[in-house]
Amino acid sequence: MIAYILIGVGIVVCVWWLVHRQRRLRLRAHLMQEAIRNRDFTFRLPTDGLLSGERAMQQTLNQLGDTIRQQVNQSEVESWERLTRVLTHEMMNATAPITSISQSMLNRDDVKGTPLEPGIQAIYDTSRHLSQFVANYRKMSQLEKPVITDLPLRPLLDDVSKAYPELAWEIILPDDLTVRADSSMLRQVLMNLTKNAVEAQATKMVIIQMATSNTDKQVTLYIGNDGLPIPAENRQSLFVPFFTTKRSGSGIGLSLSRRMMIQQGGMLELSEKPMSGCRVGFVLDVLVTRTRATSASPASCGKTAISFYALIALS
Repeated sequence: MIAYILIGVGIVVCVWWLVHRQRRLRLRAHLMQEAIRNRDFTFRLPTDGLLSGERAMQQTLNQLGDTIRQQVNQSEVESWERLTRVLTHEMMNATAPITSISQSMLNRDDVKGTPLEPGIQAIYDTSRHLSQFVANYRKMSQLEKPVITDLPLRPLLDDVSKAYPELAWEIILPDDLTVRADSSMLRQVLMNLTKNAVEAQATKMVIIQMATSNTDKQVTLYIGNDGLPIPAENRQSLFVPFFTTKRSGSGIGLSLSRRMMIQQGGMLELSEKPMSGCRVGFVLDVLVTRTRATSASPASCGKTAISFYALIALS
């Protein structure tokens, strides 16, 4: 009789365990579906307490978020690139003759000193401004093919920091960290980020290697500063070409930097949450040749391990 009771209890426990486990798995699927629906491709769900097959599946889904995010960003860059080619051609055809004709008229004796001169001068200045605008478009669509080499990262960062001695630099990286990148492009990206920080009244720059468990082919760097924070309404448009809040800005620095990183097999993104001591942070993914354990955890560097949707209790 006792044996039958124990067997019955065991069956009940097994059924409860299976039902409870299925409920947790359904909740995980719902959380990840909601994350994708809301374009939150940084979602991460924990793998603790899962069976080996379930753990492998969860790790794959976690990595899938990075893959989707990179594909979406790359598609956006390619779309802007196609648009810039068309606009460059049309705008150049329109502005070149206007600039040439107005300049010729300004040199005529029957125009100099007459009421016509200010108007023609305005036409000439405007056409030149448009020509410069077209030149910025060309920068977006005519990047040279990167030359990828093994590049020691620390000396490159030291050179960039020397160009901005007014900033206090905190660089926490392994001395032997070597990446696979185009030296000129990567330097330009770092210079653009630093220049933006200076223009935002920053006094310090922080560069830290973040822990990357999803791949051993890339290293993730956190690049932060204590400059003016980016308004929430501007965050989504930050990498849109020609979007700028500066009066004298061209709006191509960050979009051009992202395209450079994509051409090198990496990525540039805005960090969702700046680390302590920083108001603005960027996440830079670079192909890596050689690395070792990092000194900073993702939670302290602005890239959370679990997305907003995974904050719901998985009990």
